[in-house]
Amino acid sequence: MECAVTWTGPSGAGSNMGFIAATGSGHLVAMDGAVDPAKPEVSGANLAPRPMELVLAGTGGCTSFDIVMILKRGRHDVRGCQVKLTAQRADTEPKVFTRIHMHFIVQGKGIPAAAVERAIQLSHEKYCSASIMLAKTAEITTSYELVDVA
Repeated sequence: MECAVTWTGPSGAGSNMGFIAATGSGHLVAMDGAVDPAKPEVSGANLAPRPMELVLAGTGGCTSFDIVMILKRGRHDVRGCQVKLTAQRADTEPKVFTRIHMHFIVQGKGIPAAAVERAIQLSHEKYCSASIMLAKTAEITTSYELVDVA
């Protein structure tokens, strides 16, 4: 896997702390920092997600991908999957994630709760590289809702 991250330069994209990531799969992702009027020279302009927001989003994508795949492989009629993540970070540098809660909303027809529980467990114990990595510094908890659709 490869990625190149390039600083857009002062006011290059309207922010002193703007960056563009070019992924190995050929996609671009913009990143920026928060606005800090006290330090404008190292302040972002809030024009794009912050890097740690993308880490959290990537983790949500990774585990959701696993859950849908596991349920589909079990021949369950999955119609939707959403995960809402909330996270806390350390107060001091490095400001790693210390707690992450993932609330899954799985929609489908006739999916047993046990299948959703198993999919979440397998993702977090075996398949999701991102959540397994983040579990080294963060307590990760999960919950879910199962919505039966006609």
